[in-house]
Amino acid sequence: MQVKRIGILTGGGDAPGLNAVIRAATKAAILEHGWEVVGIYDSFDGLIHPEKTTPLTLDNVRGLLPRGGTVLGTTNRANPFHYPVEKNGKIEFVDMSERVLENLQNLKIDVLIVIGGDGTLSIARDFIRKGAKIVGIPKTIDNDISATDICFGFNTAVTTATEAIDKLHTTAESHHRVMVLEVMGRYAGWIALEAGIAGGSDVILIPEIPFDYEVVCDKIRQRSSQGIKFSIVVVAEGAHPRGGQMVFQDEKGDGEKRLGGIGEQVAREISQRLDLETRVTVLGHLQRGGSPSTFDRILGTRFGVAAVQLIHHDELGRMVCLRGRTVQSVEIEKAVGEIKRVDPEGEMVLTAEMLGISLGRWH
Repeated sequence: MQVKRIGILTGGGDAPGLNAVIRAATKAAILEHGWEVVGIYDSFDGLIHPEKTTPLTLDNVRGLLPRGGTVLGTTNRANPFHYPVEKNGKIEFVDMSERVLENLQNLKIDVLIVIGGDGTLSIARDFIRKGAKIVGIPKTIDNDISATDICFGFNTAVTTATEAIDKLHTTAESHHRVMVLEVMGRYAGWIALEAGIAGGSDVILIPEIPFDYEVVCDKIRQRSSQGIKFSIVVVAEGAHPRGGQMVFQDEKGDGEKRLGGIGEQVAREISQRLDLETRVTVLGHLQRGGSPSTFDRILGTRFGVAAVQLIHHDELGRMVCLRGRTVQSVEIEKAVGEIKRVDPEGEMVLTAEMLGISLGRWH
């Protein structure tokens, strides 16, 4: 297949390293292959409204490497197969996928690079089934895409969470408090587990291991009996007590529930059961923001170049991935639909427990 022009879009939540991917893919496409590159704003929304596109050149990707976020904008509410349209004052959902395919042709985009998490890549899969020529790049701070060992953005998010734990240590010790930190991760506990270990937390609660409040409190009692008057509890937003449910804040615009609130619940239970002063910090979108770490800059750059090479070798319908220390690729069909979760009996959990960290596990 002869390629003259490619498109790039970013979908779902933002992640540190997205701009590194955009820069690398643009530079490799232009310098190595002489292709034109089109940036598509606001995920697939820019292919429903094709005026939301811009040429990507060597000049306008210069300086992107250390920048957080995405210069192309992003959204998780622009699924063309289920697109919200206002009719007679009410929101209806319609299928706009044919318009996207038409606009790809009108823009003369030969291959589209889709950068996103499971939701965005599932949309890409559906377009591949309709004949679209697409290459995928995995992106999520949650690190829950099963086909890749690590996603860019995850390392920066863990570093941000670890730095927060470091800061909470000093104030917790000064005021003899229990400090609860709620971190992101959706239905996987990777951020909480790795940041909790790196930050030296005392309790880590993750979705994969339903916790028992008395086990958590026993850990804090044990520390008190040793004369240690403070404790750090890290809670993944999808964590839930044994026999209980995950805690949700509200619903997004598309009706999907939004996780959040388990940190407050845990802090309240600890305070009531132990009569200890307990404070909660919800790290929230701080984990998504800021300049990407060195690791995420390099991984994003490698992914961007690898995606361009997949196009060059006509290996379409595939997603780049990291296996061990090597960038490889996998069919997008096989890369989506199953999230990667922490193994409750795995080496990372074993490491935490052998350090004396409680995961609230009921024995």
